[in-house]
Amino acid sequence: MRLLNVRIEPWEEADFPLLVRLNAPEMMEHLGGPETDVQTAARHRRYVETAQSDSAFVFKIVLDPGEQAAGQVTFWERTWQGESVYEMGWGVLPEFQGQGIATRAADLALARAREAGKQRFLHAFPSVENAASNALCRKLGFELLGETDVEYPPGHTMRCNDWRIDLTAPSPGAEPPS
Repeated sequence: MRLLNVRIEPWEEADFPLLVRLNAPEMMEHLGGPETDVQTAARHRRYVETAQSDSAFVFKIVLDPGEQAAGQVTFWERTWQGESVYEMGWGVLPEFQGQGIATRAADLALARAREAGKQRFLHAFPSVENAASNALCRKLGFELLGETDVEYPPGHTMRCNDWRIDLTAPSPGAEPPS
């Protein structure tokens, strides 16, 4: 298998077909199921409008060579347990899963969150049943705080793991200061 270069780019109007693919039943299995066409269009509009705002960052995952769109990774501000934090989410299309693409893209997004310097902590809330996303959190150096209930989508409660990473701490693999 040839290694692919992974990069993240701000979400654009032309990325709607990617979002439609990310909304497939197999992609939304751990997120309460696919959204309606109207909900998907509204989410795309939010993504375009907030792709690089000061409170939300939405990226498509792009592979080289070939300029293939492989998925998305996002982080945004939210209040969690009375504290302002970032929350992160991601999705990689089925044909690109299992190749380390989500890990690399999420690591790039974490670097952007660190650069933003706005929040100390970033959380991820994968379903307790989503083994791949929980493994990704572990691999990236997140700390498992425990299980919690999260409302997503609105009106639906999910049992999730609460993973947290301290954005002010050196990233895993970073050179120690000399």
